[in-house]
Amino acid sequence: MIKDVSKILMTTMLVEGTITYFNEFFVSKEAPWQMIMSLILGIVVAIAYKLDLPNLMEIKTQIPYVGCILTGILISRGSNYIYDLISKLAGV
Repeated sequence: MIKDVSKILMTTMLVEGTITYFNEFFVSKEAPWQMIMSLILGIVVAIAYKLDLPNLMEIKTQIPYVGCILTGILISRGSNYIYDLISKLAGV
């Protein structure tokens, strides 16, 4: 049960991060260079070090590198994002 809940929470974090970037780049048509560089660096680091959060949570994909790319998006959100999320979860 706990493992299933953690999979759902991790997936929601990945989706939220992805939607935030899509909203920033395509809907509001603003793309600050810091956000672009953060996104690129996060994805490059995740691929270079084979960081695949969905795979660690035993969520398998048929498409190579999707897990690394999603993990890179999450990494690019920064430590404040992760810290805030953990704080909220710990308070629950």
